[in-house]
Amino acid sequence: MPKLTVDGVAFDVPQDKRLVLALTDEAGVDQLHACGGNARCTTCRVEFVAGEPELMTKAEKDVLTARQVTGVRLSCQIRCDHDMSVKAISRFAGSGRKDSGKRPEDAVQPQPVEMVAK
Repeated sequence: MPKLTVDGVAFDVPQDKRLVLALTDEAGVDQLHACGGNARCTTCRVEFVAGEPELMTKAEKDVLTARQVTGVRLSCQIRCDHDMSVKAISRFAGSGRKDSGKRPEDAVQPQPVEMVAK
């Protein structure tokens, strides 16, 4: 069972659970995910402290590149398959949004057809 450390506090996370869901379910973080975890809005951003995956889904790379966003990853596109430490930087509190977004599905969406270098 991987360990997820969020803002210095560690949690056990089920193997291969989506990071966005681990943040909300296990860590109790009010993580944004406005597009429902489909790699479209970039509201589910996290900063890695340690354990950043070397690969990312093509969908994640495409949206980060299109929006010219660097230094962050999309928690909706990452599976917890090893220990990692993140800063939760996209939270509902103070966002001005009416809610965090529709709960993302258990599996990464869109289905990762290709993994690419970050």
